[in-house]
Amino acid sequence: MAKIRFTKMEGLGNDYIYVDATQYAIDNPAEVSRRLSDRHFGIGADGLVLIGRPQNADFSMRMFNADGSEGKMCGNASRCIGKYVYDKGLTDKTELTLDTLSGIKHLSIHLGADGKAESVTVDMGAPVKVAPGCTAEACGRTFTGVYVDVGNPHLVIRTEDAEAVPVDVWGPAIERLPQFPGGVNVEFFSVTAPGCIRMRVWERGSGITMACGTGACATAAAAMALGLVSGRCTILMDGGPLQIENNGTLLMTGPATTVFEGETEL
Repeated sequence: MAKIRFTKMEGLGNDYIYVDATQYAIDNPAEVSRRLSDRHFGIGADGLVLIGRPQNADFSMRMFNADGSEGKMCGNASRCIGKYVYDKGLTDKTELTLDTLSGIKHLSIHLGADGKAESVTVDMGAPVKVAPGCTAEACGRTFTGVYVDVGNPHLVIRTEDAEAVPVDVWGPAIERLPQFPGGVNVEFFSVTAPGCIRMRVWERGSGITMACGTGACATAAAAMALGLVSGRCTILMDGGPLQIENNGTLLMTGPATTVFEGETEL
């Protein structure tokens, strides 16, 4: 069996297995993601991320969820890719372009005192769609939220107390509704202070995760559309906070961390 080197990284607890696809060819990434993401019999992760070298950008990303489905975009993974390529010396630039299935994103790498990437800002672009008043029938209730497309689909639902929401029950029920072909990411949020939002997420294809970068951006866009926050806010997720700024596009800033590196068989 072929062996590959991998790096386990996380952004606010949203963890993926990162592989340099220019060094290792993975012909069946969906199956590999399912197997390696298993937290009991594999490496354990929310999915698999392949880093490439396209002609139209500095680097490229393909992201596969833990269930093998391919996602169009992942904010936390984008930040981790910035750290990966800079810390490994694959680039000396702190301003990068990243090709994703949701288009080319711009990354700004912020260095720490040790000279390594400490945090990354990703220009996520303007939301494709922000539609308040979207309703969904699930679990014997009617949910009213904001449908947001930030390169992938989200239903963002305001609640009085995000901590009290049974995300493991409501999340999968909404994700699989026929009105969302291909499924939808689901966020539940509450405003805890001016400019501060507590959010919990059910990610399409992965379930409950510690954080979701696109979900944080979608939540900020929804809260802005509802007049709850203005141009900048903090989204606090289970894994920690992300800073979201709206200056015509959504700028997401947060940490990226290398957990460990290793070798595994395909």
